Amino acid sequence: MTRPGPPPIALAPDERTALNEFLDFYRAALVDRCYGLTDEQLRQTPLPTSLSLARLIGHMAWVEQFWFVERFGGDDPPAYVRAIDWEGDNDAEMTLAETWDQQKLFSVFDDAVAESRRRADAASLDDLSVGTNQAGEHWNVRWILVHMIEEYARHCGHADLIREAVDGDVL
Repeated sequence: MTRPGPPPIALAPDERTALNEFLDFYRAALVDRCYGLTDEQLRQTPLPTSLSLARLIGHMAWVEQFWFVERFGGDDPPAYVRAIDWEGDNDAEMTLAETWDQQKLFSVFDDAVAESRRRADAASLDDLSVGTNQAGEHWNVRWILVHMIEEYARHCGHADLIREAVDGDVL
């Protein structure tokens, strides 16, 4: 795996560019926390939590497809998601990710990110989701992008702590 490093962010971007660049920054930052680790290290849970870097990558792959494929597009999730036993395990996407080697883990993640980018780029920031919340309200693409930035930012903090506990790396 090539160390990705976060991409540069424009200092005076338009709204869409700002949202996309910050989201891509956090996507790359999460992957960067995994750079140079073995499969075993990616599965380590060195803190008093069930979180590992592999579980975080698997979770974010699922979050990408959930928001852009299911919620926004109203489409069926990928086959691996349809096969998950959510009733038996509330964190099933994370548990499944731990069974994958790095190649599979990052392939699923990269595919989910590529599909999310494709769908977001093809839409207006004001386009509404097909899916709704419990009150029947729709999300627009702008809200989904901001939510994804928040989700990644939170999990990148978790990844920083886990990576430091695994091997002392503190980028």
